[in-house]
Amino acid sequence: MASSLTKDPVRPGTPGTGKTFFGHPRGLATLFMTEMWERFSYYGMRALLPLYLVAPGGLHLNAGTATAIYSVYVSLVYLLAMPGGWFGDRVWGPRRTVAVAGAVIMLGHLTLALPSAGTFYAGLGLVAIGSGLLKANISTMVGHLYDGPDDPRRDGGFTVFYMGINLGAFAAPLIIGTIGENVNWHFGFALAALGMALGLAQFLLGSRHLADRSGVVPKPLSAEEKAGTLRKAAIWAGIAVVAYAIVGFSGHYTLNWILVPLTLLGVIIPVMVLVNIKRDRELDRPEQSKMSAYIWFFVAAAMFWMIYDQGGSTLSIFADSSADNTVLGWEFPVSWYQSVNPVLIMALAPVFAWFWLALNKRGKEPSTIVKFASGLVLVGASFFLFLAPLSIAEGGHKAAAMWLVAIYFVQTVGELLLSPVGLSVTTKMAPAKYASQMMGVWFLAVTAGDATTGLLSIAGVDLNRTGIVAMEATLAVVAGVAVWMYRKRVKELMGDVR
Repeated sequence: MASSLTKDPVRPGTPGTGKTFFGHPRGLATLFMTEMWERFSYYGMRALLPLYLVAPGGLHLNAGTATAIYSVYVSLVYLLAMPGGWFGDRVWGPRRTVAVAGAVIMLGHLTLALPSAGTFYAGLGLVAIGSGLLKANISTMVGHLYDGPDDPRRDGGFTVFYMGINLGAFAAPLIIGTIGENVNWHFGFALAALGMALGLAQFLLGSRHLADRSGVVPKPLSAEEKAGTLRKAAIWAGIAVVAYAIVGFSGHYTLNWILVPLTLLGVIIPVMVLVNIKRDRELDRPEQSKMSAYIWFFVAAAMFWMIYDQGGSTLSIFADSSADNTVLGWEFPVSWYQSVNPVLIMALAPVFAWFWLALNKRGKEPSTIVKFASGLVLVGASFFLFLAPLSIAEGGHKAAAMWLVAIYFVQTVGELLLSPVGLSVTTKMAPAKYASQMMGVWFLAVTAGDATTGLLSIAGVDLNRTGIVAMEATLAVVAGVAVWMYRKRVKELMGDVR
C-alpha cells in the first residue's frame, strides 16, 4: 500500500503527515489495516466457532447448545460496544482503548488455541470484551481524521474503512477456516491471534499519523466519579463471585448458569436503555416524537438481525451435517460459506449507492421506512428459501451448496437495504443529549436479536426444524408489511427527518 501514499498539496492541514492514503489522511491507512486484521481474526474465529462446538474433535455439543453459545457471544460483542465507547470517552481515550482492545483480543484468541474446554469459554469472553472496546472507538478515530462533519472527504473515508472490514471478513474463513477444519481447530484459533497481533503492531507503529485528539480523553472521570465507578464494579463483581461460588460448590452448576443470565441481559438492557431515553423529561416534544419513531426501526432491526445472524450458526450447522459442500466435484470447507456475504457486500454496495443516487435524481428514491420494510421482507424471504434445502435434507438427500449461497445472497441484499439506512437514521434522529450514545443504541438491536435466538436455543427450540424456520420467516415478512402499512404514521413521528 506504500505506493498509494502520495503528497497532498491541496490539504496541508490533514491530521498526521502531509501524505495521503488514496486522497485521505494517512492515518486512515493505519485504521484501515487495524480494522482489517481485527475483522480477519474475529470473522475467522466466528466461522470456526459453531463447527468446533458440534465437532466430535471439538466440544461435541448438540446443535441447540452450540447455537446458544454462538448467539450469546455475538450479542455480547455488540452489547459491550456501549461500555467500550464509555471507556474511550471517560477513561483511556480512543487511541489507548483500541490498543488495549487489540491486546485483549489477541490474548483471547491465544486462550482459545489452548486445547481445554475450560479455557475455551474464557477465551470467548476475552475476545468479546476486546471487540466491544474496539468497535466504537476505532470508528470515532476515523471521524477525527477529518475537519468536522462537513469535510467532503468524510463519507468516502468511511467507505474505504468499510472496505477494510469486508476484506478481513472475506479472507478470514478462507484461511483460518481451512486451517481450523482441515489441520487443527486450535491452529485456526492461533492463526486468528496472529492476525490480531499484526493489526495491533501496525496500529502502534502507525498511531503517529492519527489525529492528536484521538489520544485525548474527551470527558475524563473526576476522582469522585472514578471512586464511585470502582466501588459499584467491585460490588457487582463480588455478588457474581459469591453467587457462582454457591452454585459451583453445591454441585448444581451447568453451562446454562452462564448462558441464561447473559441472554436475558441481552434482551433486558436494550429495552431499559430505550425506555430510559424515551422517559427523559429533558427531551422536547420533537425529540420525543423522533424517539417514538426510532423504536419502530429498532424493533424491526432486532428482528432482522435475529434471522440474519443465524447465517453463522443455524445455516452453518445445517451445512456441516446436511449440505453437499462441493463445486464441480471439489469439496470445500463449511466455513467458506461465511465468505459469501462480505464478497457480495463488496460487489453490491457500489451498485446500490449508484442506484439510490440515480433514483434520487429522478425523485423516486424509496423512503427510509420503505427500505427498512423491504430489508425485513427479504430476510424473511431468505428463510422461506431455506425451507427448500431443509425439505431436501429431510428426504434423506444432501442439499446443493447453491441453495445456501442463494440464501446468503438474499440476506445480503436485505442487509444493504436496512443496515446503512439504520446507521444514518440513528444519527439523524438522536436527541441532542444522547448524540454520542445513539450509535451504541443501534448496536443494541443486534444484541437483542441475537439474544432472542440464544433464548430460543436454550429453551430447546430446534432452529433447523421446518416449522420453526417457516415461523421466523413469516414473522419477519409480517413485520416488514406492518412497517410499510404504518409508514405514514412513522413519517409523522420522524418530523423533519427524511
